[in-house]
Amino acid sequence: MKVLVIGGGAREHALCRSLSLDPGVTALYCAPGNAGIAEVAELHPVDALDGAAVARLATDLDAGLVVVGPEAPLVAGVADAVRKAGIPVFGPSKEAAELEGSKAFAKDVMAAAGVPTARSYVCTTPEEIDSALAAFGAPYVVKDDGLAAGKGVVVTGDVEEARAHALACDRVVIEEFLDGPEVSLFAITDGVTVLPLQPAQDFKRALDGDEGPNTGGMGAYSPLPWADPKLVDEVMESVLQPTVDELRRRGTPFSGLLYAGLAITSRGVRVIEFNARFGDPETQVVLARLRTPLAGVLLGAANGTLDAQPPLAWRDDAAVTVVIASHNYPGTPRMGDPVEGLADVVAQDAPEAFVLHAGTRQDGDAVLSAGGRVLSVTATGADLTQARERAYRAVGRIRLAGSQHRTDIAAKAAADAAAGGAVDGAAGGAAAGAAGG
Repeated sequence: MKVLVIGGGAREHALCRSLSLDPGVTALYCAPGNAGIAEVAELHPVDALDGAAVARLATDLDAGLVVVGPEAPLVAGVADAVRKAGIPVFGPSKEAAELEGSKAFAKDVMAAAGVPTARSYVCTTPEEIDSALAAFGAPYVVKDDGLAAGKGVVVTGDVEEARAHALACDRVVIEEFLDGPEVSLFAITDGVTVLPLQPAQDFKRALDGDEGPNTGGMGAYSPLPWADPKLVDEVMESVLQPTVDELRRRGTPFSGLLYAGLAITSRGVRVIEFNARFGDPETQVVLARLRTPLAGVLLGAANGTLDAQPPLAWRDDAAVTVVIASHNYPGTPRMGDPVEGLADVVAQDAPEAFVLHAGTRQDGDAVLSAGGRVLSVTATGADLTQARERAYRAVGRIRLAGSQHRTDIAAKAAADAAAGGAVDGAAGGAAAGAAGG
């Protein structure tokens, strides 16, 4: 099978890496890709938001499967254009992708499906905003209704900061704060059958100790040694299957990757929000642990045959990913700096540790930074402690002027698991109201 992946971030590099290791994939293409993806896939230029252009490229390449990575092309209807061309595509329709494209739409779907989530108000006027903020009180959770690349959420105790963010949005969702750690759970679905993956936890804040502004995600780990073993089954029953069933009932079946951002609260599991695609950086650790070849599973979702898919096989290893970001991220990042030390990671840390490119570009023999989040350094190990050690050892080999990374990814979970004590998962997961980069 020939596979075309659309996108150019670390999520797409993780997808391409897994697909390149699948013996059923005979040719792998990525558009537009990045400097790292070029090592495992043939790159092609394309406007990822232009459905007709993506469909033409897939036709020209004789692709047997198109995998749409980022959210913006899905919300723009790119998957619809590829399907119309008769090519199997992994990714929801434009209508179904509104589950991520509009938080108000997602709240409506959850209400109809009986899915547990935070109480909320959808506001469009200053008066509605003030009323909602007063109703919930601090801490305030304010979400831009539309896509915002993982940075459209403000969680603050300062009512003026919350109000300013709300007023800057055309339409805003203001909701109650959810206590407890966050969990990201992905599920592959063909619109009927739902196949959950292993849960992960990501780290939203820019700085150690969950300080600093929200980002698209600064790291992640899997598995979650502190989580209830029944968590996946519970979320399947109360969240994932009801949501898929409700969208099908509405005549907008969801086929692709359904991502539930969850808060494990004192009152039980609550949905923070949905995404309509693999999350970044959680994909990096989840796919590092997946033993089942990826292409056949994605094709089964695209063709509506997931019910014939055998149970997924997983490695016992733990995985940790650490994001290296540009100077000033998540503000306006500095770009064009040389990235050095990549070959050292390959020579000294592979295969247990590897680098997935997020915002990079090739300039002759040099790799330059080309985005806010530049690299995801991912490692596996017998447990979280070993995976962390390997990931940070590899991070130490990479040189990027002015770069930043968190030093505490999975630290609390690893330490508590090693001590055999009770773990609450709170570090890196306090419910901030943002569910994935």
